[in-house]
Amino acid sequence: MRFQKVALIAVACAGTAGLALVYTAPTRALAASSDDDMAKGVKAMTDAFTLIEQNFADPVSSEKAFYEGAIPGMLRTLDPHSNFLDPNEFRDMQRRQRAQYFGVGMEITIDEGKVVVNRPFPDSPAWNAGLRRGDIIVAVDGHATDGMDTGDVANMLRGPRATKVSVTVRRQGGNTPVTLSVTRDAIQTSYVDGFWLKPGIAYLGISTFESENIADDMEAVLQTLGETSITGLVLDLRENPGGLLNEAVAVGGHFLRNGQTVVSHRGRAEEEQVFRAKAKPYGQNYPIVVLVNRRSASASEIVSGALQDHDRAWLIGEATFGKGLVQGQFPLSEGAALLLTIAHYYTPSGRLIQRDYQHRSFFDYYYAGRNDAPNMQDVKATDSGRKVYGGGGITPDETYDPPKANPFERRLLASAAFFHFGSQYFSDRLPALASNWTPDTDTLDRFEAYLKTEHIPFEEGEFTSNRQWVKDQLRWELYSRALGKKAADRAAIEADPEVSLAIDSMPKAQALFQQVQRVLARRAAR
Repeated sequence: MRFQKVALIAVACAGTAGLALVYTAPTRALAASSDDDMAKGVKAMTDAFTLIEQNFADPVSSEKAFYEGAIPGMLRTLDPHSNFLDPNEFRDMQRRQRAQYFGVGMEITIDEGKVVVNRPFPDSPAWNAGLRRGDIIVAVDGHATDGMDTGDVANMLRGPRATKVSVTVRRQGGNTPVTLSVTRDAIQTSYVDGFWLKPGIAYLGISTFESENIADDMEAVLQTLGETSITGLVLDLRENPGGLLNEAVAVGGHFLRNGQTVVSHRGRAEEEQVFRAKAKPYGQNYPIVVLVNRRSASASEIVSGALQDHDRAWLIGEATFGKGLVQGQFPLSEGAALLLTIAHYYTPSGRLIQRDYQHRSFFDYYYAGRNDAPNMQDVKATDSGRKVYGGGGITPDETYDPPKANPFERRLLASAAFFHFGSQYFSDRLPALASNWTPDTDTLDRFEAYLKTEHIPFEEGEFTSNRQWVKDQLRWELYSRALGKKAADRAAIEADPEVSLAIDSMPKAQALFQQVQRVLARRAAR
């Protein structure tokens, strides 16, 4: 079950670079096609800037002209994923990759012009100080947040370890602001979650590969579960936009035999490089079902493609995004950097992951409808001889079309009705719920009355026919406030029909696993 979430701007913001698979190994530079052509181009650009600076009606910032205009414009002529990072963006990316910073530990967003707590991390200084989802931040250390964006507020919340910051919040229904003292600490962000869905069947969700700790966190989660007790694994890579190559190789390699190829890449400036699995004591002896969707990209496509090519997993969902370009990270002066495409990624069977981006606008590439039919021009074979298709993302073995929101659902989600009702529901007390709580008739009646009070249009029959969906949304929202987002997400995952399908499809993954073992045994006996 996929839940609508308020748009997040975390303490470190991510843009389109979220789809970048960053590779930091050194590359061999090639000579420019023509020194004379380059000199002419540079002269034309500097001449143009000089004319603009001297004659434009308003003062011109050279930093803005180059950081927001010339350099990004040049990169846009190459491909959709080469990207320029100004010094602030580069520092934010490095901070996200380390998955650690000193601060209070929460995500914030803008709602109706106000800075609002979207999610305090579990057991973080923010959570322990009493900050909760929906709190309106009116001041930080006495400085009013009126007119500030989330970046401004995030910068005030960060600071040296063990220092204090005062956060003044207003809760819906309360007239008097409350000031909380929060002691900054190291905030370790985890993007991996795991728990038992039923005896023997484990769930492992990885939301990004952007952190340098993803593989280690995964190993820790599996160790906590007791990997030797797993008889089937649901690996959830839906919505995972990618991240670091090394983490993708380590995660994919955990489930493969020593020496099996995870991914390869080749480009103009370097020879083909092959990345292989390293021996692990566990991870090769249970069936796996992988969940993917059209927003699974980059590193998540490397993992899902490798497991599919080696017949190690049964894939369910939608065709993935199709982002298979390698970005080399090149620091520039003044703390800026280029993420420049240097190669293409290929799955172990030789499939190209990248979908076609030629003759398409940026908008069409990212947001327009796609043809998810298999690319019959790029057909390869898995270890057992099954046909798989490349050149347009990873095509799942079993298609699952997520339910589309109906008009009633769209109206409620667009109005953020659940978010605002949650603030009202807990307006007079600190959020608290039992771990097995579910919305009862009284809660549903209160929510229906809230919709009428706020003049959110709906028909009586719509509320009745969508009653279960409303209950699920309310449960997620109120769980998030009382028990934290992780508990809310787990409750949603347990009720997710696609996860139920994955559990039911585990015998297919088991049959696939056994089939490839027989094929490999026959080959070894020849």
